Amino acid sequence: MKELRVRDLMTTQVVTVKPTDTIRRATIKFAVDSVTGAPVVDNRNHVIGIITEHDILELILRHQDRLDAEGSPNYLLASTLDGENLDAEIADANRAISEMKVEDVMKRSVLVTTPDAEIVETLREMMKMGVNRVPVLEQGVLVGVITRADIIFHIYKRKA
Repeated sequence: MKELRVRDLMTTQVVTVKPTDTIRRATIKFAVDSVTGAPVVDNRNHVIGIITEHDILELILRHQDRLDAEGSPNYLLASTLDGENLDAEIADANRAISEMKVEDVMKRSVLVTTPDAEIVETLREMMKMGVNRVPVLEQGVLVGVITRADIIFHIYKRKA
């Protein structure tokens, strides 16, 4: 039986964001495209970072902690980032989060792989590092992404 390679399971239609995109734009992409994270790429499609829903939610919690420390009774998650808000504190915090740039929140250290890497070795690294997605590069250019969900779906597909 031949060893599975990353190219056998990877997604090639990759949702990406630019470092200068706002957190609002990244959040909308995640929601619309139903993804939990995305590689951050430059104009030549080189990966310069990664941003996940975890990073965005941590950012929201940091702002919530600041509000809590100031004695505010308000909760950021009670309103949408771009929704109408009568409370000035919440509106200011939402604006600060929304307008922040992806490059200010993204992780710059990124586990990457190649299309020819063995899937089991890539999975081992993903599990060891606690990452959900790994950008797939060919000659330094993003050509796909492999996620834990891709691997789970493959297992399901083979069993069905």
